[in-house]
Amino acid sequence: MTREEARQRATELVNRMTVEEIAGQLKYDAEAIERLDIPEYNWWNEGLHGVARAGVATMFPQAIGMAASFDDELLLEEGKVIATEGRAKYNEYSKHEDRDIYKGLTYWSPNINIFRDPRWGRGHETYGEDPYLTGSLGVSFIHGLQGDDDDVPYLKLAACAKHFAVHSGPESMRHFFDAKANSKDLYETYLPAFERAVREAKVESVMGAYNRTNGEPCCANRELMVNILRGKWGFEGHFVSDCWAIRDFHEEHKVTRSAEESAALALNTGCDLNCGCTYQKILDAYRSGRVSLDTLKESAVRLFTTRFLLGMFEHTPYDDIPYEVVECREHLAVAERAARESIVLLKNNGLLPLDKKQYHTIGVIGPNANSRRALIGNYYGTSSRYITVLEGIQDYVGDDVRVLYSEGSHLFLEKGDPLSKMHHRLSEAATVCEHSEVVVLCLGLDETLEGEQGDTGNSDASGDKRNLLLPLCQRKLLEVVIKSGKPYILCMMAGSAIDMTEADQSAAAILQLWYPGARGGKTVADILFGEISPSGKLPVTLYHDTDELPEFTDYSMKNRTYRYFTGTPLYPFGYGLTYGSAKVVSAKVTSGETLAEAARDGAEVTVTLCNDSTVTVEEVVQIYAHMNGTMNEVPNHRLCAYQRVLLPAGETVTVTLPIRASEFTVVDEEGNRRTDGDSVTLFVGFGQPDGRTEELTGQRSVQLHVQ
Repeated sequence: MTREEARQRATELVNRMTVEEIAGQLKYDAEAIERLDIPEYNWWNEGLHGVARAGVATMFPQAIGMAASFDDELLLEEGKVIATEGRAKYNEYSKHEDRDIYKGLTYWSPNINIFRDPRWGRGHETYGEDPYLTGSLGVSFIHGLQGDDDDVPYLKLAACAKHFAVHSGPESMRHFFDAKANSKDLYETYLPAFERAVREAKVESVMGAYNRTNGEPCCANRELMVNILRGKWGFEGHFVSDCWAIRDFHEEHKVTRSAEESAALALNTGCDLNCGCTYQKILDAYRSGRVSLDTLKESAVRLFTTRFLLGMFEHTPYDDIPYEVVECREHLAVAERAARESIVLLKNNGLLPLDKKQYHTIGVIGPNANSRRALIGNYYGTSSRYITVLEGIQDYVGDDVRVLYSEGSHLFLEKGDPLSKMHHRLSEAATVCEHSEVVVLCLGLDETLEGEQGDTGNSDASGDKRNLLLPLCQRKLLEVVIKSGKPYILCMMAGSAIDMTEADQSAAAILQLWYPGARGGKTVADILFGEISPSGKLPVTLYHDTDELPEFTDYSMKNRTYRYFTGTPLYPFGYGLTYGSAKVVSAKVTSGETLAEAARDGAEVTVTLCNDSTVTVEEVVQIYAHMNGTMNEVPNHRLCAYQRVLLPAGETVTVTLPIRASEFTVVDEEGNRRTDGDSVTLFVGFGQPDGRTEELTGQRSVQLHVQ
């Protein structure tokens, strides 16, 4: 079914409705209209890294871990799995006439906000700090969710790009905060991923953020919603508010005086669907003349266009997807692949991979070592089985190696805290170190320490971090392990940058695990013992601390993220080691050899890679660009292409990476994208062309020039 056909049918249906019936369709919990054979429908569903909050489902690593894969094809496959399981659940729930929340086909994912500041609690829901990476992964994920089968003319699910726009904390202020961004930052950083979601992925829905952007609430922001989204980009889907964001208009932002005025402002600006309660005042707004019948009809038509595109009122091939696909073997294999590609090796002095034949006793220590919560992040479903890091190691070594375990400390509570229900276990941790030949130390966070406002269980309920330090009790535990003198491997389970300066100096190896998914512990063990080589790359900068960063509330991009940061990071964006020793042998621009051609048609770069080690690895070729001869370029450089490549031991592989024409442009102070330099330098390697990456890897990027 084409959009034109779906819209025509939607228009015919809406024209048969009364104004009261139309009003009931613009709420997330839409009412049934029995005389028109329209069942009730709840629009609210989540699928950030697996079908969430609707029972058993295949659970992938949290989104930030998915981003560390730098793998568009993987994100497409993950989206397909979520869509298949979402359809299977919908089919069964519909049979039982269960149309409650989290049971529909409209999924409010992905989150493609830019993770601009490591203190933001919800940053791990995103694909990191880079607009190009976020946009590319977002497009692939949306294609997977919505379906790419030309033989089935329906949406498989309806995806939603959120939170539009300029939104990344602080969580504690989100209901009244005004995020101010100049035109250059807006079009250079905050909007590109959304534009690609609309133009390339044809995302069916866009969700507005809680905050204001440049003075206007994001769910009634004329510049964002009317001029840019529907005007410049030609968005044809429906717009939905974040939950209870429209209530903030009168209660927090103070741009209106009542719920009735807030509903009218949102509707007149193009917010079609309200997650919340404010649209209960639609009829009051209509009767007072604040909103017209034509405006109400247009929103209803957009919503029913989506429902017709999903095939809700007729039989589709997707209705035949059986429940047995949920958490099936094939889907679990994709989740395992995702975990494998997400884990980043930050340091290795040669201890890894471990050989279990060399050890009699291994110590596993830390509050996240046997934590299911540390596997899952937030916005998660239920797994039929969980494998923690401790369990993964125990399963791998079996009876051949003794595994000693100590929780060591609480995640964040101190000894004597009245809320703590555990004893202080530092002495136990010291004992485990003493009796072990090597220690695996699992520290970090979980959703109780970084997450959404109000969802956290610690004393700071904002969801954000105050700084990059581990909780004091974990820092004390780290000191105990260091003092023992035993070689240790730090496994950091967190969705954002943590200060690992001390561990960087003392650990034999460091792995960034993120939140690796329900069965991620198995993959961690496979990497620790060399069954597979780590291959993830950092989608964010890992800083030493926040001292060099601007205020959290400052939305200027100056000195933020790898593109603008003037300091030296602990570990840079794009960085990650393997167990092999691959290198870029050569690189050449093979099309778009002049700047004029490249800016018009794009370019291609052919890269030859060699793995001269005895270990088969996967590497991520990364190309960064910098336009010369202009003041409008970002201060450092910017990612413009990447590709994950399998490199068998001892073999040479040649790949060709396309670079979009837009990557040969820059954004000026007015937000216009143009080519105004005299040449572009391309840097080809396995990471950034910066000094810290070169120091850590011993490799320098190959430079190419397009003039």
